[in-house]
Amino acid sequence: MHAPIAMALSGGIDSLVAAALLKDAGCRVIGLHFLTGYENAGPLPESPSGPPANEEGRIARLVSGLSDQLQIPVHVIDLRSEFERCVVDYFSATYREGKTPNPCLVCNPAIKFDVLYRKARQLGARGMATGHYARILPGEADNMRLLRGIDPAKDQSYFLARLTQQQLRIARLPLGDYTKAQTRAIARRKGLAAIVAQESQDICFVNRGSYGDFLKSRPGFLPQPGPIVNLEGDVIGTHPGLHLFTVGQRRGINVPAAAPYYVVRIEPHGNRLVVGIKTDLLNVRCRVNQINWIAEPPGTSIPVMVRVRYRHQAVPAQLHPLDRHCAEIAFDTPQTAVTPGQGAVFYNGPEVLGGGWIQ
Repeated sequence: MHAPIAMALSGGIDSLVAAALLKDAGCRVIGLHFLTGYENAGPLPESPSGPPANEEGRIARLVSGLSDQLQIPVHVIDLRSEFERCVVDYFSATYREGKTPNPCLVCNPAIKFDVLYRKARQLGARGMATGHYARILPGEADNMRLLRGIDPAKDQSYFLARLTQQQLRIARLPLGDYTKAQTRAIARRKGLAAIVAQESQDICFVNRGSYGDFLKSRPGFLPQPGPIVNLEGDVIGTHPGLHLFTVGQRRGINVPAAAPYYVVRIEPHGNRLVVGIKTDLLNVRCRVNQINWIAEPPGTSIPVMVRVRYRHQAVPAQLHPLDRHCAEIAFDTPQTAVTPGQGAVFYNGPEVLGGGWIQ
């Protein structure tokens, strides 16, 4: 009998349908619901038995609901310490550096396709499936190719750009060939209903309040007011803490001017918030480091399409490699709010070539 595929189940409709599609394809499937320590983001749907008495009861109800709907075993995997160390600590540290983090780009290779898969192996699984809207196809010389999902509005290939070749070989992405509308239609046809009240957000562990509120709750994270300066270096105001700002932000600056101010740069060493007008946000180039190449690294400059954040429409640019893991990106058209700490992901048509961190 074939080894089972492990399916990461959040309780949302995407992972439910992905598991059902795997079953339809003849795969043995086991469900994994992993704990991060930040699960209580909202209520479960109403139940005749009333709300669960505590968090343990909440998780038990969620797992029971998943197992009953899919008719598969569902295991609870405690990854709270690993998630705290790999994802939440990274999130806090990146803000301390005056950069804007992207936790999903860290969580997928470090948690879902590493720590969680190692737990799945202990249960006999030989593959790791998620509900991402992206595609994986075999390439040359036993390498795998990562491609956009066919639904342009839901494509999540950006978030998988830091997976290794080894991780791509064990990954299964059943929703890559479906649109979100088709996923919902499959769920209705199969009688599948989400167990959680809302879909996962980009920052799943910030359950309530703002990012700033979350950061203030972190041990040792002390907001420090400091100067707001213009591009000439003139002090024009005071900010309540750099962690409350990101490049391109307009809200919260609170400095009157003829034209609205935007955050142009964050300087943690001087605790300075540098602001300018909207045109000051335009960048013609940026440097990207710690690049994870899925395709073969280029030996010379190549044309690429680049996304500098998840909601960014990919734009044409020239990629100039500086070494195997560092490159300079020259945009064909200046781009706004290219933000240090965010991920830059490179495409050739629908194919992900690789991705790294904007400096």
